Amino acid sequence: MGSKEAAEEKKSGADSFAGAAVATRDAYGEALAQLGSKKPNVVVLDADLSCSTKTNNFAKAFPERFFNIGISEQDMVGTACGLSLTGKIPFASTFAVFATGRAWEQLRQSVCYSNLNVKIAATHGGLTVGEDGASHQSLEDIAITRALPNMTVVVPADGFETVQVINAAAEYEGSVYIRLGRAKVPAVMPADYKFRIGKAHVFGLGKDVTIIAAGIMVSEALEAKELLMKEGIDAGVINMACIKPLDTDAVIAAAKASRLIITAEEHSVIGGLGGAVAECLSENCPKPLIRVGTNDTFGCSGRPNELLKLFKLTAADIAEKARKFLMEG
Repeated sequence: MGSKEAAEEKKSGADSFAGAAVATRDAYGEALAQLGSKKPNVVVLDADLSCSTKTNNFAKAFPERFFNIGISEQDMVGTACGLSLTGKIPFASTFAVFATGRAWEQLRQSVCYSNLNVKIAATHGGLTVGEDGASHQSLEDIAITRALPNMTVVVPADGFETVQVINAAAEYEGSVYIRLGRAKVPAVMPADYKFRIGKAHVFGLGKDVTIIAAGIMVSEALEAKELLMKEGIDAGVINMACIKPLDTDAVIAAAKASRLIITAEEHSVIGGLGGAVAECLSENCPKPLIRVGTNDTFGCSGRPNELLKLFKLTAADIAEKARKFLMEG
């Protein structure tokens, strides 16, 4: 490969999203198409939502390896299981609320109980689905998938990380649930970042507070850190993209370094990242914990940024919770 071709290959990979604000579903679509060229055993399935999940990129490039199962999520997951048994690496996509709701039994019985090499890449996770409203805003999917034996659960923070997650999932032997978003998110990961399953990225630990976040909330956590640092509060941030297996070493290190731990997720505080961190702390290194997320409620229709404000998931909300605890503690 010549220097020009090599440069184009590099640009078409994860590097093409470094520094760019994109929706993680868009990065997924491009990553799939790139992966298809590298791995002829990768196949993609969709439940009649390929324009929204962005699997249509793969479908155009590799029509013989793309399967639109129709509005039949259970069949999609079952078919993905069958394809995995033939040596294929299936990526099955639909909205998160359907992937973990309508296809729950197939996830449990066929994918996880059989411990198959199936990748569920679910888009439209969380509140920032926006105007589609509560019926389509999955706020329970991480809890549902985290509870399943043999399931790895990943929530990338930006487009750059998403591409790496898709490639890592394809190399990993086993079932993976990847939660992706509809709204554009800021680029937050450094150019030299390398995603590894089971490993967090530590932006830094704070003596006063460390914020452990995932997905879109990583950018909010980093902004909250800056707000707190301006007030003389020493704050750190950890991107816990891989929620299962959890990087317990990173959580324990943060607990030992900080007076307070805050988790931040675009998900219910019950059973998601906050629940995973709480379990780790209680068993290994008890420390005050504040969980930022939705509080045992459904979402509602609205613009993504408005919904983050309504449900108190902004950088200002995170900073306020830290400030209040540290002043009263």
